[in-house]
Amino acid sequence: MTRIPFDPDAIRLLAAVLTETGLTEIEIAEKDSRIRVVRGGVPVAAVATMPMPAASLVSTPTAAPASAEAELAAHPGAVTSPMVGVAYLLPEPGSPPFVTVGQAVTAGQTLLLIEAMKTFNQIKAPKAGTVARVLVANGAPVEYGEVLMILE
Repeated sequence: MTRIPFDPDAIRLLAAVLTETGLTEIEIAEKDSRIRVVRGGVPVAAVATMPMPAASLVSTPTAAPASAEAELAAHPGAVTSPMVGVAYLLPEPGSPPFVTVGQAVTAGQTLLLIEAMKTFNQIKAPKAGTVARVLVANGAPVEYGEVLMILE
């Protein structure tokens, strides 16, 4: 693997854009090079890869959120995202949400939608229970495996 030098000033500038805009990730590609700056998750690292070089800059996470996330994911009533996309708690703007905290749900009942590639995917309750927690906001981006709700 060939390492290609990266521009530290460009990375600092992109990191400043992340801070100003509240974004968690930004990437710029030109010809055969690519710079990607990401906030959150893993320790700070600068990496160059082939065929396109890349540099990753990540802030140092705290241990508490990671352990809380792992605890939620291990919960027997955790409803996780099967895909990357945007979560919608309402069937359409202005209408009531699919479910609310404290509401009883049946197995197979739609809990929310995840939009991925302009397709709305229904996320259904894996079991009957009561909605104990809703962990995502309407219109928030979600990652694969992210805990969306907790059913008791």
